[in-house]
Amino acid sequence: MTSLRADLRLAWELTRGSDRGEWWRVTLTATGAALATGFALAAVALASLRGRYDVPVAAGLLDEPGTRSGVIVGLLLLLVPVLGFLGQCARIGAVHRDRRLAGLRLAGATPWQVRRIAALETGLACLLGSAVATVFSVLLLLRQWDRPTVLAWVGVALVAVAVPALGAVAGALALRRVVASPLGWVRRVGQRHGRGPGLLFLAGILLVAVMALLAVATTSTPAANRPNGGAQLQTMGVILAVGAGAVWLSGATAKATGRILAVRARSAATLIAAERLRDDPWSVARTHAAVLLVTVVGTGFLGIRQVMGEVVRTRRFSAPPSYYLTGLDLTGAAIGIAFAITLSGLAVGTAESLATRRRSLAAQAAAGVPQRVLDRSLLLETALPLAPAVLLAGLGGTAIGTWYALAGNRPVPWEITLVPVAVYAACLLAAATALPLLRRSVRPGELRYA
Repeated sequence: MTSLRADLRLAWELTRGSDRGEWWRVTLTATGAALATGFALAAVALASLRGRYDVPVAAGLLDEPGTRSGVIVGLLLLLVPVLGFLGQCARIGAVHRDRRLAGLRLAGATPWQVRRIAALETGLACLLGSAVATVFSVLLLLRQWDRPTVLAWVGVALVAVAVPALGAVAGALALRRVVASPLGWVRRVGQRHGRGPGLLFLAGILLVAVMALLAVATTSTPAANRPNGGAQLQTMGVILAVGAGAVWLSGATAKATGRILAVRARSAATLIAAERLRDDPWSVARTHAAVLLVTVVGTGFLGIRQVMGEVVRTRRFSAPPSYYLTGLDLTGAAIGIAFAITLSGLAVGTAESLATRRRSLAAQAAAGVPQRVLDRSLLLETALPLAPAVLLAGLGGTAIGTWYALAGNRPVPWEITLVPVAVYAACLLAAATALPLLRRSVRPGELRYA
């Protein structure tokens, strides 16, 4: 216990004394933790309601247990891209702290103590974001709900504690293969393969799926649960299957692309990108899997939204049209938020890749490789493996939207074909945000630490 307290004190002092680059990591990690806490607290507050309840928001969509459970599932699914974003932030912290880790090793710390201190640093950043989100969420809860139940307060407390704890665990997992030598050199031990990122990604989806099913079981009445339970189970099964396929497809595509282009490359930028993809293809799976999930869901939803919107406007239902349209708009907003988080994770992952290779990039620049070649190779590392994967994901989402339109005897909306193109362009722009960091990474001063 004394050792843990000393490690926690040291982690706090290291966080306080961080430079500007480290504070960027802390800020991004705290932001991700705040988003995770906010989504989880909203789901917990809705799950604590029993039976019919008059909720003064969302046009009555949250009044009935059946529709309320669908909203809870959507909030919990938003945790998937947030978990990926937090994982990328933890990995960036591991790379930028190599010299500090070496100092701890010189002071006599063991590799396990170094990893634990770094994990506590991540936990402190998550605690900051979770605390801020909890305070604002509780104030909003008291404003909308006069007397929250005991179950609601218990859920709030569990979420406020669980998010920093999970953040620390994620930080430890991100550093599980890092060993810092006393001379300031950081090496990653163990062979690279695709099982680690894939299993972690699927574990996060599985955890969210279990939480969603529990929320459905607790918020739906037995009568309402019969028609909705099968659909919820099918939705979770589809998400798990698509998630597994996205992880495998991302890594496999990057590996195959790197092998093919390494032999047939006709430009220096393509050759550099191909060698990077062939050297570590499964790093792509961590950043691109969520992109493929959002592409499938977004493309399919756009087709469903067009058809359902037309049906609501042309037919008469027992509830007003705003009831159904509000549900569709909330779903679209959730997909948009997930896409924004995914793009942020892609940008952070690209920056993490540059930070990992800053010494080799500086060596290439010192050897005479032009800056524009390095810029193009950075963009090609994202563009080459992502193009076939997004195309396949877009075809899957288009098939879903087309099937729904034909089943309802409605014309297939052509707008769904633009979703994969927009996703691909947005991903390239997100990767391009790391170009200023690339220019700083190739400075000759980086060679002093090689």
